[in-house]
Amino acid sequence: MNTEDGRGHSMREASRLPAMTTEPATANSRPLERDAQVAMSHHDVSPNDIALGVVIGRASEYFDFFVFGIASVLVFPKVFFPFADPLTGTLYSFAIFALAFITRPIGSILFMRIHARYGRGVKLTSALFLLGGSTAAVSFLPSYNSIGQVSIELLAFLRILQGLALGGAWDGLASLLALNAPRERRGWYAMIPQLGAPIGFMVSSALFSFFVVNLTTDDFLDWGWRFPFFCAFTINVVALFARLRLIATPEFTRLLDKGHLQPVGIVDLARHHALDVWIGAFVPLASFALFHLVTIFPIAWNTLHSDRSAGDFLMVQFSGAIICAGAVAASGLIADQIGRRNILIITAGLIAAFAFGSILAPLIFGENAIGQTIYVNIGFMLLGLSYGQTAGAVTSRLGTRYRYTGAALTSDLAWLFGAGFAPLVVLYLSNEYGLAVVGVYLLSGALATLLALSLDRSEMRQM
Repeated sequence: MNTEDGRGHSMREASRLPAMTTEPATANSRPLERDAQVAMSHHDVSPNDIALGVVIGRASEYFDFFVFGIASVLVFPKVFFPFADPLTGTLYSFAIFALAFITRPIGSILFMRIHARYGRGVKLTSALFLLGGSTAAVSFLPSYNSIGQVSIELLAFLRILQGLALGGAWDGLASLLALNAPRERRGWYAMIPQLGAPIGFMVSSALFSFFVVNLTTDDFLDWGWRFPFFCAFTINVVALFARLRLIATPEFTRLLDKGHLQPVGIVDLARHHALDVWIGAFVPLASFALFHLVTIFPIAWNTLHSDRSAGDFLMVQFSGAIICAGAVAASGLIADQIGRRNILIITAGLIAAFAFGSILAPLIFGENAIGQTIYVNIGFMLLGLSYGQTAGAVTSRLGTRYRYTGAALTSDLAWLFGAGFAPLVVLYLSNEYGLAVVGVYLLSGALATLLALSLDRSEMRQM
C-alpha cells in the first residue's frame, strides 16, 4: 500500500521534521521510556510504519479473541462442561466468553492510570504480556475430569484477564494514523486498523481447521486444541515489538503530543463528552451485532444442528474472511467518495435488509450447506463494508484532547452492547424459537445504528 504520494504529503512532512524537534518529546516521556527513545532516535516514523504497526497489533488482538471464541464452541463444552448436554455446555462457554467484554472497560481505565504514571511503553508492554500470557495459559488448563470445578473457575479467571488486557492494549496508533491522514483520504486510513479483524480470524480459523481435520476427536480434545492458544504468546510478542518499535521513538511521542493523544480522567471525559461517548457506542451496533453472527454463532449452530464437518465449515468462514478484508478496503474507497456517514447509513440499511431476509427465510441457514455458505459470504461482505468505517465513527465527535481515552472507552462500550452477549443470547433464543431470531437480533442492531446516526447529523470525520 503506497501512502507516500501527493495526497499523503502532509503525513510525510509530519514524519520528517528535523531531529531537533524530538527533544521536547523525550523530555516529556517517563524515565522508563527515555533510554529506549534515545536508542531509537535515528528511526523515522513514516505513515507506512504506523499503518503496519496498527495492522499487526490489531491482528494479534483479534487472533486471541477468535481463538477463545472458536474454542468456546469446539472445545470448552466437552473439556470443561462434560457434565452438561452439548447445547447447555456451549451456553456456559459463551457466558465465560462474555466476561472479557464486561471487564474490558475496566481494563481501559486501569491501564490509562498505568500510562499516566509510567508511560505508554510500560502500559502497552504489560497489557500485551498479560493478553498473550493469559491466552497461552489456557492451553495448560487441566480438564474438568481432572480437577473438577476449579478448571472452570480458572478458565473464567483467565478470560477476565484477557478482557482487562484488551482494554489496556489501546496504543493510540489508529487515532494517530487518522489525525495525520490527508482530508481526502480519511476513509481509507480509517479502515486500515479494521483489517486486523479478518486477518486474525483467518489465522485462528485456519489453525483450528488444520487440527480438526488432521487429528482424531480424542487427540484434538486432548492436546490439539491447545496449540492455537500456545501460539498466542509468540504472536503477541511479535506484535509488541512491532508496536514498541514505533512507540520508543521521539518522533512518535512528538506526534502524539502534537495531537494531544494523552490519557484524561474518566470524570473529565464524562463531564465534556458523556453524550458523545454514548452515541459513539451505538453508531457501530449494526456492524458489531453482525460480527459474531457470521463468525462465532454459525460455528455453534453448525456443530449442534448439522452433520457438516467443523473443519470444512471453518474453511468456508476462512474464505468469507478474505471477502471481508476486501470489503474493508472497499469501504475506505467508498467513504472517501460519499462520506463516512453515508456509508454507515447505507450499510446499516443493507444489514437490516439482510436481517429481514433471515427472518423471512430462516431455513437458508439450516442444514443446507449451500445456504450456509451463501449466508456466511454475504454476511462477511456486509461486515467488511460496515466495520471498515466504525473506527472513525466511534470517535468522530470527540475533540483531540479527549480522543485517546474516549476512543478506547467508546469502543469498549460498543463491543459490550453490540457483541459481548450476542452468541449467548442468539444461540439460546434461536434454539427455543428458531433461526428467525438471528434476523431479529441483527435488525435491532441496524435500527440502533440508524437511530444513533439520526442523533448525530454531523459528517463523520477524523479531526
